[in-house]
Amino acid sequence: MKAGLERLAEKHAGVSCVTASMDDIQFEEAARIGQIITIKAKVNRAFKTSMEVGIRVTVQDVLTNVEKIVSVAYATYVAKPVGAGKIELEPVKLLSREDHLEHALAIERRRIRLGYEQVFQNLMQESNKEGDYCDSVEEEDAVSTDLTHVQSIELVQPPHANHHGNTFGGQIMAWMETVASISASRLCRSYPILKSVNMFKFWGPSVVGDRLVFNAIVNNTFQNSVEVGVRVEAYNCEEWIKDQARHINSAFLIFNTVNDKGELLPFPRIKPTTKVSPHPQEEA
Repeated sequence: MKAGLERLAEKHAGVSCVTASMDDIQFEEAARIGQIITIKAKVNRAFKTSMEVGIRVTVQDVLTNVEKIVSVAYATYVAKPVGAGKIELEPVKLLSREDHLEHALAIERRRIRLGYEQVFQNLMQESNKEGDYCDSVEEEDAVSTDLTHVQSIELVQPPHANHHGNTFGGQIMAWMETVASISASRLCRSYPILKSVNMFKFWGPSVVGDRLVFNAIVNNTFQNSVEVGVRVEAYNCEEWIKDQARHINSAFLIFNTVNDKGELLPFPRIKPTTKVSPHPQEEA
């Protein structure tokens, strides 16, 4: 899937493309071993140097032949300029009513996307001005977020990257999901189920040979769900020795967990006492 989406973007652009961001992803259905997954993607709209790719994922049970939607998502890809020249993307050819609809909605999604990012940055600035808020939860039964901090280190190898040596965005997301699920499991004491991925944005590239450091920590718990923040930093060999990190990605992942009857289970209250930033984009 990772390579297929990039090839789709590059086919339209005619040049190398990289993942810039993913809109918030909601998972409606779980895909299990033995089921058939179908992934359909198309370029909805091209802007000056970027494009929106719509992705629809369905799962089919081979025994019942029932097909269900797993997720509908939208990714933004950016065309990499060749030398000093600028890339002007060609408009998308609209062949159907659905194409026209998605083309019109794409500009609205882009407007919301940019506004969403600005609102979040403003909130982070206000949070930093207010100072330390880690002692706001005083319940005796609250669990310290120190217990939920998980760190993982991955070495980017050729299978993890495209033909230009840039790490697949989907690969980074998969690593983030793994470390975030471990963080969430330390509260629920069972395997958590990923329900959504929010604010998945690339702040910089990574390439083959980089060491990627993933830091995950629970930001907050709600009645039947938990939010885990993940921050990704990259180091090449020289940066690793000098401890000079490049912040390349952040995201918030929402999990819940169920019992044997499929009923949602509650999460305990948490107390953010850790020194590790609960906001992955802090100090970006």
